[in-house]
Amino acid sequence: MNVKQVEFVISAVRPSQYPEDALPEIALAGRSNVGKSSLINRMVHRKNLARTSSKPGKTQTINFYRVNGQLYFADMPGYGFARVSKETKAAWARMIEGYLLNRQELKGVIQVVDIRHPPTRDDRMMYDWLKHYGIPVIVVATKADKIPRGKWPKHVKQVREGIQIREDDPFILFSAETGQGKDELWNAIAALVSES
Repeated sequence: MNVKQVEFVISAVRPSQYPEDALPEIALAGRSNVGKSSLINRMVHRKNLARTSSKPGKTQTINFYRVNGQLYFADMPGYGFARVSKETKAAWARMIEGYLLNRQELKGVIQVVDIRHPPTRDDRMMYDWLKHYGIPVIVVATKADKIPRGKWPKHVKQVREGIQIREDDPFILFSAETGQGKDELWNAIAALVSES
């Protein structure tokens, strides 16, 4: 996609705050600090549209970004090791689950993992949960630039087996630094949007 216009629209915590223009939405899910914001910034050619932070748990709302007036990226709070209270985690879980299960405009989820590390139990549970509810998923392994190209096959195998990604689900090696995988990801997103 040739991104000409992109804007941050709203940080939402409840359905009444979600955008009302009925554009297709692609949600981003992943562990805290896995690179969701960097991925969004690379996909839309902006340095600081989605705020990145070295502190896990920075995203505490669902942040909606409108791209070309055609679709939204919905960046969700990271799961995993964010240092927040149990109550806050439970509230996030309710918000995320409610959005994923009830949002008519949702066309699929980009599940973001870090290619350098084996998938966590949370990664596997998220993937299984999405499959259980029939929500289309694209698995994107970020930070491909951080490991030598010769080691990619080993790490790809580790992620595929760790999450048990199904053959028919897209799996994309991505780098926010170099832009690797960007076109492939846009193609996968376009396929999700056109299927609906």
